[in-house]
Amino acid sequence: MKAEIMVRREIMVRRGVLAFAFVGLFASGGYAQSQDATPQQQDVQSDKKDIRNDKKDLAKDRADRNADQRDINHDKNQLARDDQKYGANSAQAQADRKDLRTDRTDRNKDQRDINHDRTDLNKDRVDRNADQRDINHDKNDLSTDRKDRNKDQKDINKDKKDLHKDRKDLRQDRKGRK
Repeated sequence: MKAEIMVRREIMVRRGVLAFAFVGLFASGGYAQSQDATPQQQDVQSDKKDIRNDKKDLAKDRADRNADQRDINHDKNQLARDDQKYGANSAQAQADRKDLRTDRTDRNKDQRDINHDRTDLNKDRVDRNADQRDINHDKNDLSTDRKDRNKDQKDINKDKKDLHKDRKDLRQDRKGRK
């Protein structure tokens, strides 16, 4: 009678281990499937789009700055001619100085825009790189989870075989005792 109780306990323990293995398999499989890299890939794509836009903005701002610098050079030459022709305090010279001041203000504003766009471009690059690193880490985690799931499935299959053998041995023991 004690032997029969021990066998029953052993069967219960094996069933518990088998049930636990199934739970682990389903949990790891569910976790592996829930890890979807699509939002991160979309984030990388939007970062790349932001980078392209920042580069375009930067090019436009540089063109504006260079055009302003050409106007400044033109106004300087005009001021020098007017100073020479009409005098330093003439109305033409005063107007040229005002134009020169306005053009310098525009040029400085364009330079600030360039600096701001450079900062944005660098931040977008940092974001893109961080997102790509996250994707790579998630791929590694997913691969590890799949390996764990496959190992768990092998263990479950082995436990099933062992359980089948134990049941067969138990039936044989019962037949032999009766």
